[in-house]
Amino acid sequence: MVVKQLLEIYEFLDRSDANGYLIKEYMQKIGASMTSVNTFQGKNGSTDFIQIKITGLNGKSQGGCAPTLGILGRLGGLGARPEMIGFVSDGDGALAALTVAAKLLDMQQKGDSLEGDVIIATHICPNAPTAPHKPVPFMGSPVNISDCNRYEVKDEMDAILSIDTTKGNRIINHRGIAISPTILQGYILKVSEDLLDIMQTTTGRLPVVFPVSVQDITPYGYGLYHLNSILQPAVATDKPVAGLAITAELPVAGCATGASHFQDIEEAARFALEIAKYYGKGTCKFYDEAEFELIKNRYGSLAHLQTAGAGPLNE
Repeated sequence: MVVKQLLEIYEFLDRSDANGYLIKEYMQKIGASMTSVNTFQGKNGSTDFIQIKITGLNGKSQGGCAPTLGILGRLGGLGARPEMIGFVSDGDGALAALTVAAKLLDMQQKGDSLEGDVIIATHICPNAPTAPHKPVPFMGSPVNISDCNRYEVKDEMDAILSIDTTKGNRIINHRGIAISPTILQGYILKVSEDLLDIMQTTTGRLPVVFPVSVQDITPYGYGLYHLNSILQPAVATDKPVAGLAITAELPVAGCATGASHFQDIEEAARFALEIAKYYGKGTCKFYDEAEFELIKNRYGSLAHLQTAGAGPLNE
């Protein structure tokens, strides 16, 4: 379980002065040697992007060949101060991702290292703006999605798990966690059987998959519908991306406080941790490589869906 790490990280995030440097100091105290923080100043405020790389026994950072997993905590902000006081629902993705980092470091200190490298990235903002959205308001952000992708999506990531609170909708009517089909180079592929297997093991329940539309895997900013930003990393990489949603049975605003359930966040973090264990040793696949080559050969590239496309911009 990762309850201890989750509660420790939460204490750093549920505060008006939360910042990336506090998290960096904490991670270094528990064994992190490769941690960076970049402060980004936007017109709507600032945020700290933080990245923690945890080396594997046979990871690329050690000259090995084991694949690297990226785990991204997606959010607008941890808080919506001064409008709302306290930790908001939107922060759950960051909390889950950083909990995974803390647990992996704890495991290393106790002699359990993974085969491959794991890179955890998110951003820390305690006073993000809110944005109008139906059925419930979205959290805004001091930065746009392209900035998040630039700071968080790295070429060395061979697959990406994007964790995001996904409660502000009516299409996921389930309390807990849900995964997406794998997104790769503009294609919405079938759901990974390996991810389904790991999900049912970690939750003890049948796996839950949330629906994805073509609009969801196109870039933000051009007038198209998006469930939320959970799959936006897929527009910035040619590697497979799967979304891990923290969900509710009914719409909950991202800017709502008192709406974070530690059981659900712990479950998301534990699921992501298990994916990292299996992915690094090559026994968890996000997609079927042979089938992907077949579909590309038959239907061609869909990489244009990762771009702004044609026609006038509707920023």
